[in-house]
Amino acid sequence: MHTVHAFYMHAFSTSKRMAAEFTKDLCTPAFTVDVDTVKRNARVMLERFEKLGVQLRPHMKTHKTVECADIMTGGARRCIVVSTLAEACFYADHGYDDILYAYPLPFDKVERCAQLAERLALFHVLVDNSATLEELKKRPLKQGKSWHVWMKLDCDNGRAGIPYSEPRALQLAKDIAATAGVNLTGVYAHCGNTYGCQGEEQIKAVAQETTTLTLQFMEKLKAAGIEGVKSSIGSTPSCSQPVPDMAMLSEVHPGNYVFYDVQQSLIGSCSLTDVAVRVLTRVIGHYPHRNQLLVDCGWTALSHDGGGKLPTGYAVIEGHPELKLLAMTQEHGRVEAVSGKLDFSKYPIGSMLSLMPYHACATAMMHPVYYVHSQGKIVGTWTPTRGW
Repeated sequence: MHTVHAFYMHAFSTSKRMAAEFTKDLCTPAFTVDVDTVKRNARVMLERFEKLGVQLRPHMKTHKTVECADIMTGGARRCIVVSTLAEACFYADHGYDDILYAYPLPFDKVERCAQLAERLALFHVLVDNSATLEELKKRPLKQGKSWHVWMKLDCDNGRAGIPYSEPRALQLAKDIAATAGVNLTGVYAHCGNTYGCQGEEQIKAVAQETTTLTLQFMEKLKAAGIEGVKSSIGSTPSCSQPVPDMAMLSEVHPGNYVFYDVQQSLIGSCSLTDVAVRVLTRVIGHYPHRNQLLVDCGWTALSHDGGGKLPTGYAVIEGHPELKLLAMTQEHGRVEAVSGKLDFSKYPIGSMLSLMPYHACATAMMHPVYYVHSQGKIVGTWTPTRGW
């Protein structure tokens, strides 16, 4: 099955790559990546945390490709975060090591994780409950190896993790540290609540709170006699607008920053000039009776995230602030004027529009191939891994 899938992916990638030299000639809808912007975004984040003396452990979930991972890690092929076991295996197969599977460990995946832990120099798993710890005890690693465990701490984000203020958080840390064949490697917190922020001041307030709560928990560990444990927080907003106290952390783990998106620009993480990705679409119909255009991009090519709450609907239509992507069905998008009547002569049938996605991670997931360009000239394709 994998061979057949690889054959068709290669055929798809090759046929479309051979068909176009420039992005303007691509069949649409198409997901494009500006490699120069990607490299700049990656370099800025690397340099930012080098100056703070903090290890950057970039998250792969946004792009899920080897080429982009190489850019984010500066070619080191070490020290990354993944959100699926499929990603972990994909990167391991491509020579990556020191991989953190930052997702509450599902019991059905313990054996596959054990195999990766035995194969790699460093493979880390995430735990936020005692039942998962018991599962790890049932599967001791071979070759004298120990499980490398990061405990997930919830610092008011409200997703995974044990709430930092509950006594059971410290107790779980003690239990992990005391378990034979298991190392408490680190404490991991995601400040996803930065996604509710608007502007640098609000982002920094959340980043400061998450950093403070994590560092306070680290002090509790030391007071309990547990030493040498790493600390890590992360989100693209917090790492794009870091606070000085983050220098006291061991690591940070942002991911979206390599592409950025419209959502991040609204939060205050970046400007629209930092957004590296677009979905290209073409006008396929004029409907003057309802003052609308139809384009060949529906919700299978562009995420519905954002709920159309932008003034321009579900995306920013580059170079056309007068247009709004009003609605999408599976393969169609309806575009209308933000106000007044459309001048249909400006948007001939067959002409191309460039959409800046509200959420790059979700939109990238919809595309089997990314078309990578420099100033509009296609320089290659990236094929992401998929699945769980």
